[in-house]
Amino acid sequence: MHSVMLRRGLLAWVSRVGGVLVLLCCSLSLLYVMTCSPPHSDDPMLSHALPRAGPPGAQSYQALLQEREEQHRLHISSLKKQIAQLKEALQERSQQLKGVQESLKRGAGGPAEGQEAGAGSQGGGLGEAQGAKSQQTDLQEFLRSQLSKAEVTAGSRLPSEYAVVPFESFTLQRVYQLEMGLTRHPEEKPVRKDKREELGEVLEMALHSLNTPPSQQDGKSAAGKTQTSKVYSPSDFIEGITRTEKDKGTLYELTFRGESTHEFRRLVLFRPFGPLMKVRNERVDTVNIPINIIVPLSRRTDKFKQFMHNFREVCVRQDSRVHLTVVYFGKEQMSEVRSTLENTSREVNFKNYTLLQLDEEFSRGRGLDVGARAWKGGNVLLFFCDVDIYFTADFLNTCRLNTQPVLSLSPSQVKKVFYPVLFSQYNPTLIYGNPEHVPPVEQQLVIKKDTGFWRDFGFGMTCQYRSDFINIGGFDIDIKGWGGEDVHLYRKYLHSNLLVVRAPSRGLFHLWHEKQCADELPPDQYRMCMQSKAMNEASHGQLGMLFFRQEIEAHLRKQKIQQNSNSKKT
Repeated sequence: MHSVMLRRGLLAWVSRVGGVLVLLCCSLSLLYVMTCSPPHSDDPMLSHALPRAGPPGAQSYQALLQEREEQHRLHISSLKKQIAQLKEALQERSQQLKGVQESLKRGAGGPAEGQEAGAGSQGGGLGEAQGAKSQQTDLQEFLRSQLSKAEVTAGSRLPSEYAVVPFESFTLQRVYQLEMGLTRHPEEKPVRKDKREELGEVLEMALHSLNTPPSQQDGKSAAGKTQTSKVYSPSDFIEGITRTEKDKGTLYELTFRGESTHEFRRLVLFRPFGPLMKVRNERVDTVNIPINIIVPLSRRTDKFKQFMHNFREVCVRQDSRVHLTVVYFGKEQMSEVRSTLENTSREVNFKNYTLLQLDEEFSRGRGLDVGARAWKGGNVLLFFCDVDIYFTADFLNTCRLNTQPVLSLSPSQVKKVFYPVLFSQYNPTLIYGNPEHVPPVEQQLVIKKDTGFWRDFGFGMTCQYRSDFINIGGFDIDIKGWGGEDVHLYRKYLHSNLLVVRAPSRGLFHLWHEKQCADELPPDQYRMCMQSKAMNEASHGQLGMLFFRQEIEAHLRKQKIQQNSNSKKT
């Protein structure tokens, strides 16, 4: 019995020792595996490179590192090869562009620089030279095709006023723009570096062209060209206009003062998303270009006196190449209009005016049409104007420079009409806060975001030659009252082959006046009139302050009560 119990105890002890030994062996095995296993990597290439069999060691790690290093070396070699190819392609394109610029300067004659080679070197390089020349010709043809497709030398037929690409106008310090966002202004100094450099490059090229003797331009002889003695500088630059057709290129027209008072130099440049190309360098003499300003009028004699004050200062004393045609509707206040004209004629010795009377209901289109057809002195430049418009002498020159009749004696000049975008003044009482603080009109004409806006929806003020106006069909005289007739005429020009120059004009202002929309107007005209009336009062921010005036006043009262309460507590 005792021996049986001894055997059972021995078996239990052996089983416990065996269990401990098994547990110890498992622990040692797990520790060995953790110590000798390679580190985990998220790199699939490294995981793929790990050996699948055999115990890892120093030799396997070294082989792995060598394989990884070789992969990096091959990748770097591939990148270097691609960079070399890109550099070669860039250098080739630069040579092509340089060749095009040289060929444009040289015209059709003379060998290009670097193309003269000895007879012994023309064997293997001849094919490459011909290939490069072919590529250069193709690129030149592409650039010229961009020029021919753009509205540079002729206008294109457009379906409506919404299809017009407007111009921006610019001076040495300012850019006047129509397309605006919340952060943009109707006029601004170019802040962006690319815009400043773009206009600077254009001005520099224009001055270089003006100051280059004719004998050195385009590789042609100076015969028949007048040698200029004037050295042009940035101070001679008056203004320019520019616009970009996003699929073709950018057009620039720059105007400079010429060698005499009424002479100007105009340069037209085009950037076909490549090097600049000079299109024209022409001399424009405006001394013999009179302007017939046509003003339709009905009553409003106080506004007419203000208009004549500006007319006397600008047209008589500064320009003197202007004829005034006033078309008056009705008989009421007719004597006052006649008296104002006669007084101006007597005081400043001005005889170039015509007063026409129509005993019928006022129609702006009818009045302008009658005034244009009443002129009997041959073809003349017409400026359709309203009595509440203020313009400068610079604008009159802009009007002359941006119009060219179809019946022009110079076939090379672009036939065009000018549709300036005028700056419309807000209500001065709202701008300056009090009628007593409103300054004189001349001091109000500041192009700022809070003083007015570009009237880009208006097409009433326009410059065109009488022959073009009559040939296009004139106004639709069936339109009565306010609005509509100017848009119809504008669309006629858009459908023609004339180039329509649409750009903001810094010398043309619409003076604020309270607008009355007659009840007898048709619904569409009445709606247009009310929209114009709303936009004419103040800026978005100023109108917002007026709209929320009660809330603002209530807030100020609460603030005042709170301040009084706090002061009593202290």
